[in-house]
Amino acid sequence: MSIQSSIRRKTAPDIRARKQGEPVVMLTSYHAHTAALVDQHCDVILVGDSLGNVMHGFETTVPVTLDMMILQGAAVMRGSKRALVVVDMPFGSYEASKEQAFNSAVRIMKETQCGAVKLEGGVRMAETIAFLSGRGIPVMGHIGLTPQSINTLGSFRAQGRNEIDWGPIEDDAKAVAHAGAFSVVVEAVAEPLARKITETIAIPTIGIGASAACDGQVLVLEDMLGLSPRTPKFVRRYGDLGPAIEAAVERYAADVRSRAFPGPEHVYDMKKG
Repeated sequence: MSIQSSIRRKTAPDIRARKQGEPVVMLTSYHAHTAALVDQHCDVILVGDSLGNVMHGFETTVPVTLDMMILQGAAVMRGSKRALVVVDMPFGSYEASKEQAFNSAVRIMKETQCGAVKLEGGVRMAETIAFLSGRGIPVMGHIGLTPQSINTLGSFRAQGRNEIDWGPIEDDAKAVAHAGAFSVVVEAVAEPLARKITETIAIPTIGIGASAACDGQVLVLEDMLGLSPRTPKFVRRYGDLGPAIEAAVERYAADVRSRAFPGPEHVYDMKKG
C-alpha cells in the first residue's frame, strides 16, 4: 500500500508565531499559474484587491467587487499547496457593519477555501476585527496608507513622515493587534514609525514601503517583475518581464505575417490525434 505524503499548508497561527523570528515572505497572486510559481518561496500569498489595477486597469482598488475577489481567490487556492492564502475584502464589503463584514468574509472563506481575510483600517475597524476573529475568521489588518480610502486621502502619499503625525497610526496598530488580528500590513510608513510599531505590538508587521524594520515584507508581484506601468518608488524590481513579453509577441506577430508559423512540425495531424 502506497503512502502519499501530504503537504501541510501554513495557517494564521503559524504566521502569528513568526513575531521577531524569521521574516515573513509575502507576495500577491491572482492566478493559479502564478500562485504555483510563488508558492514554494512564500509563507503567505495575498490575493490583493490590487488585481483591480494590474488585471483590470482600474485607477484605484475602489471598483473591485466581492465576486472578483472570490473568483481569483479560488484560482490561487487551486494553484498553491503550502502558503497561507489571504484574500482581501474589497471596498464596500465590510464597512457598513460587523455583520456585513462577517457575511462577506464567510462567502470568501467558503467559496475560495482560503485561510484568512484582510481588511483595511485601524481603530475604526477594531470592533469588526474582534467580531470576525471571535467567530473563527482569521484577520490580517492593514494600516498606514489604505488604498481603499484614496478618495478621502487624496493621493497615495507616505504616512507618518513627521513625528507629530505618528499618534493616530500607532493607535491603529495597537487597536488591530488588541482586536485579535494575527498580523498587520503596514503600508507606506516612514522607517522610524514602522520600527516603533513593530517593537510595540505583539503581532507580526508586514511592510510594503515601510522599510526592513518590519517582521516581513509584501510586494505586488507585477510590480517586482516589471509588469506594472506605474511602479511605486519603494519597489525593487527583481525582474523586467515587460520588454521580454513584448519582444516575444513581436516575434510571434512577425512569424504570422510572414506565414512562418506554424511550422510543419507543429501542425496538428488529424489521423494521429
